[in-house]
Amino acid sequence: MQLTDENFEKEILNSSKPVLVDFFATWCGPCSVLQPILEKISEDLEGKFILAKANIDEVPVTSQKFGINVIPTIILFKNGKNVSGFSGLRPEGIIKEWLENMLAEDSEKLIKEYEGYAKSRGFKLNPDKEITARIIKGLLGNEKKHGKRFCPCRRVTGNEEEDLKNVCPCAYHLEEIEKNGHCLCQLFVNQRE
Repeated sequence: MQLTDENFEKEILNSSKPVLVDFFATWCGPCSVLQPILEKISEDLEGKFILAKANIDEVPVTSQKFGINVIPTIILFKNGKNVSGFSGLRPEGIIKEWLENMLAEDSEKLIKEYEGYAKSRGFKLNPDKEITARIIKGLLGNEKKHGKRFCPCRRVTGNEEEDLKNVCPCAYHLEEIEKNGHCLCQLFVNQRE
């Protein structure tokens, strides 16, 4: 995908996948070496991200906005936000490892985070992977929509003080696990279950 000053924001914000933007110039030697490396990685990781190119000579406004003063510069956007990047030429293996880490599913990271939390408190995540995946999807959806990982089983009211009690792990989960063997949404369950 070729980016311009006119379409940059629209393409980045409307993308359902992460977008890796290669800021380059046709006269830049290292850029010419990096482009086939990025294309190969894009093929290897097919479907996990979109590779976009932004010629700095043709995107002066965008280049200035992102402070591009060294090329090549690579920026990874997820959900329309600049999440990471680097400048200069790097070996294929280093770039691929960095990108794979950056593209690791948010749900996988969140599951690991909650597994650690549960273990440290003497309970565990629900062993039913479908239930856990559904709840994690709801948490991530709420984070995207509301800016916080509100429990998907509780209503977001707009009252900030009350809603903060519903950020997972919510204020009620310990009591619910003790009383019912699981929290309301059933993400966390007692060790014995």
